[in-house]
Amino acid sequence: MTGNRVRIEAIRAVEAHVPPALSIDESETPGEIFGDNVFNIAVMQKRLPKSVFKSVVATIERGAPLDPLVADAVAAAMKDWALEKGATHYAHVFYPLTGLTAEKHDSFLEPQGDGSALAEFAGKTLIQGEPDASSFPNGGLRNTFEARGYTGWDVTSPAYVLENPNGNTLCIPTVFVSMTGEALDHKTPLLRSQQVMGKHARRILELFGHENPAPVVSFCGPEQEYFLVDRHFFLARPDLLNAGRTLFGAKPPKGQEFDDHYFGAIPERVLGFMIDTERELFKLGIPAKTRHNEVAPGQFEVAPMFERGNVAADHQQLLMTTFKTVAKRHGMECLFHEKPFNGVNGSGKHVNFSIGNGELGSLLVPGDTPHDNAQFLVFCAAVIRAVHMHAGLLRASVASATNDHRLGANEAPPAIISIFLGDQLADVFEQIAKGAATSSKGKGTLIIGADTLPVLPTDPGDRNRTSPFAFTGNRFEFRAPGSMQTVSVPMVTLNTIMAESLDYIATELETAVAGGTSFDTAVQNLLTAIITDHGTIVFNGDGYSDMWQQEAATRGLPNLRTTLDALPELITDSSIALFEKYGVFNGREMHSRYEVGLEQYALTIGVEARLTLEIGSTIVEPAAMRYQTEVAQNVVALTSAGFPTDTDVLKQVSAPLTDLRAALAALTEALAQHPGESAYDEAKHARDSLLPAMAAVRAAADTLESVVADDLWPLPTYQELLYVL
Repeated sequence: MTGNRVRIEAIRAVEAHVPPALSIDESETPGEIFGDNVFNIAVMQKRLPKSVFKSVVATIERGAPLDPLVADAVAAAMKDWALEKGATHYAHVFYPLTGLTAEKHDSFLEPQGDGSALAEFAGKTLIQGEPDASSFPNGGLRNTFEARGYTGWDVTSPAYVLENPNGNTLCIPTVFVSMTGEALDHKTPLLRSQQVMGKHARRILELFGHENPAPVVSFCGPEQEYFLVDRHFFLARPDLLNAGRTLFGAKPPKGQEFDDHYFGAIPERVLGFMIDTERELFKLGIPAKTRHNEVAPGQFEVAPMFERGNVAADHQQLLMTTFKTVAKRHGMECLFHEKPFNGVNGSGKHVNFSIGNGELGSLLVPGDTPHDNAQFLVFCAAVIRAVHMHAGLLRASVASATNDHRLGANEAPPAIISIFLGDQLADVFEQIAKGAATSSKGKGTLIIGADTLPVLPTDPGDRNRTSPFAFTGNRFEFRAPGSMQTVSVPMVTLNTIMAESLDYIATELETAVAGGTSFDTAVQNLLTAIITDHGTIVFNGDGYSDMWQQEAATRGLPNLRTTLDALPELITDSSIALFEKYGVFNGREMHSRYEVGLEQYALTIGVEARLTLEIGSTIVEPAAMRYQTEVAQNVVALTSAGFPTDTDVLKQVSAPLTDLRAALAALTEALAQHPGESAYDEAKHARDSLLPAMAAVRAAADTLESVVADDLWPLPTYQELLYVL
């Protein structure tokens, strides 16, 4: 079966598909099932001895050192709880530098001498595991023959039971480090960075008169964009199957130009998938809050409520796994690639960032009169200073071969990092720059004009979707992260640069007060200095305009267009000194991240290039040749019969077919080239040679798609992928 017949059968299968019936107890509310499969504080309080419970909670909520003596009691309670939930195995779950989740399952059963077996799970097993570390990316931290790595229990992220039709598993979030203690994962630096950021935030709170404030942590609310396609079409596209994005595909007659998909009615099949995923997420304690259609056809979004950064990062990984699993149940494939369809809106993962604690809430809430809220202004100024001084690091934190397809404006933020404050805060800081802030723009009201409609309060400033780092009322929204990446990487960077900025501010204020300056005067002087020195990072205009590119250059803001431009920011002397000073990374760990970033970039594009060559040579070219033969035979037959013939139709296929063959030959040559020995050479070759060669193949193939008879075109088209759900 070839060509259109494949697609017709796929469409019939879509129409015949019946979503699986869910075994839902209708008497259960979302609140009743929320956290049902999580070994959370409420469960621990019921199952642990009081002294053990207090010790564990002190570690979770106040950052106290973990007492290893409590491990046996926790392990026993966790095992009994998991067995009651149907678990047969346990797994230390960690997050290596692949950006994916890793786990090794072990059975609870331990053979006894009499031939029987008992369920065992000791404290030492809970605390530490030893997976093979040789086969994970490490960027030169380990030799390939050095295999030992350790996982360590992260008590601040709750264990959970992951359900599977074939058996449940107790999952224990862990860090993953080498034998030398260096981080081989994303969780370890996240915990380090959060701790040091909290330390310096507390110094500032103490200056504002808060006695023994609760630990300050970073909070994260990551929005997740994704595409859904029918699985029959997905399996018929080798590029989607292997690369996660379409390497070929002509623009459909109708795309997103009508703006009719965004916030539109959710298709019934998709809504069934969403309801199913939300139920699974709720059981795992993941606070999914919002669901809606996104801009592009076939694109959707889910947004959770804020959580501690570490837990939010773990939940994000679990959310993506859950979405993939549930989509298959519904006969669909969930795509997290940043740009699965060329010419169609890409997908991001906006990281909403704030800091605070349980006593004071978010420290980035301005209140109704932010000009009077000195504490807020100090923490907001810390963000402004941090982003300005370390914009290159923020750009590097979202750098990847996949995210390069969407960054750069028109659908995602530009590669230039800037801050949007909104009218109210921009006005306050302008006043501060001139001496002192004495007023704040207030909220307004919106009278719609129909008596039956209420008067609506309006915010004192609009939003700016073109800004990569925008203040949105009580948090900053980092819009540049890609939909496929872990939020841990930008969170590590944000925590660390905030630690440096808060440290600077605390030291300046402490020094000024010790020198006899009043605290209020010291705060005013500090705010004026920060906005004067770092105000160039604030831009409230259109980040998509060409004028901003020029203006940003005059302001001295870096424009790191590609991953290869951004990654060197990781290994500058100042970056290494920053991360070493605050104990988040040492120099070797920084270089390892740089090397892994280059390697992943080159590997990603290398796979795509080989796929382009394979699909172009074995699928696209043969289909075009078959059509060319049909057209040629038709021309000959008509000519022999004495009918006038138009050979232009033959040229329409022969010209792009010639272009395709030339492009495939050039791509073959580019793949055969030896770029050099270093990871940078490999990555540069991928960017400068492979990507242009792939683009030439695609251009010829997409032209052929528009002229080859539909019954001979073998690949499901954009029209089918995006609209048949």
